[in-house]
Amino acid sequence: MKLCMIGTGYVGLVSGTCFSDLGNQVYCIDKDLNKIKNLNKGIIPIYEPGLSELVKRNFKAGRLIFTSNLAEAVHKSDIIFICVGTPTKKGSKSVDLKYVYNVISQISKLIKKKKIIVTKSTVPVGTGDQIEKILKKKRNKNFEVISNPEFLREGEAIRDFRFPDRIVVGSNNKKVFNIMKKLYQPLIAKGAKFFTTSRRGAELIKYASNAFLATKITFINELANLCEKLEINVEEVSLGMGSDNRIGGRFLRAGPAYGGSCFPKDTKGLVVTGDKQNINLSIVKSVIRSNHNRKLLLARRVEKILGKNLKHKKISVLGVTFKPNTDDMRDSSSLIMIPYLLKKGALVSYYDPSGKKKIFDKFKNLKYYNNIGKVCRKSDLVILHTEWDEFKSIDFKKLVKNKNFKLYDLRNLYNQDDMIRKKIKYYSVGRSNIN
Repeated sequence: MKLCMIGTGYVGLVSGTCFSDLGNQVYCIDKDLNKIKNLNKGIIPIYEPGLSELVKRNFKAGRLIFTSNLAEAVHKSDIIFICVGTPTKKGSKSVDLKYVYNVISQISKLIKKKKIIVTKSTVPVGTGDQIEKILKKKRNKNFEVISNPEFLREGEAIRDFRFPDRIVVGSNNKKVFNIMKKLYQPLIAKGAKFFTTSRRGAELIKYASNAFLATKITFINELANLCEKLEINVEEVSLGMGSDNRIGGRFLRAGPAYGGSCFPKDTKGLVVTGDKQNINLSIVKSVIRSNHNRKLLLARRVEKILGKNLKHKKISVLGVTFKPNTDDMRDSSSLIMIPYLLKKGALVSYYDPSGKKKIFDKFKNLKYYNNIGKVCRKSDLVILHTEWDEFKSIDFKKLVKNKNFKLYDLRNLYNQDDMIRKKIKYYSVGRSNIN
């Protein structure tokens, strides 16, 4: 098939590349001319394992085309995917849909024959209805508007595309399902469930799924606080709970607050949708509040480890992204923790495998080092914030020259008994070591 992906951000670039790898001809469109220029040179704008190789292979084969020529791409494509950003409005919990509607306004003038228009971006319930109204106002009847939400995890996106649990397609015209099923047939043949519903149903499924996963994370984080007081290991509780097939073990790992591009935005978006219908989604509201409070709670625990006076204390942070295998800093706990420690007078340094972060450039007493050894050498406290693979077997005794250093493991990456044997002052999450 011939596809058009409008927007070469995370969703558009990964989905477009993977669709081309299935044998489709894919036009990836972006108005950012510099981004298109770089993509045509093989320069990838996001950090995602395996994506660069996939882009180069399909670009070379002629299946993957990067262009800013929207008219040509729309004209030559059968299915048009809307993959533009849907951020939260500043000072609000509402979703900003201006990029979606701008794109719809543009393509409404370009459609000359029947096209399927797919919202791949996460959008509030009813967005497909609004898109339909805009197109009808332009007196254009050559379209079908459907919802096909993505479920790609950053750092695991290519695998998630190739081996999805389910493919959700929402349409008010059942005839469209056969076309989308044909597109996804290579994945269905490998076991993916092809799930069809109404357009509004598909829009809500995405929000509901992310809100529920965010709830699981928040629940186990709150339980971790209780475990610390009761001298119980939260990991054992997680395993015991997760062994129940009705609950499942995924997303039951205690640690920092959830972050990234999806959970914070989608939980807020779902609450706004509920409020508009006079439905109080009290559980989701509590999740948002608890997750926000956790960021500051973990930052304040540094004062329990090092004492109230943090002035001139050397603190090293390993990993600052919200999760490993991505360069995404959106809503990462480090954005609260690091400024908090700097404000208390600490001398903070950090290292992240995905590189230096511009967002931290404004802080004077914050240093970036390009390897683990340099960042840890003189530390009073090492904070393991993100569980990148290269952090999983660090010899801290050899690395840190300060004999009295302490280790604060926010991901419970290390075995507590091993740390005791090595005589390392070790603090983790959901265990009895912090009172």
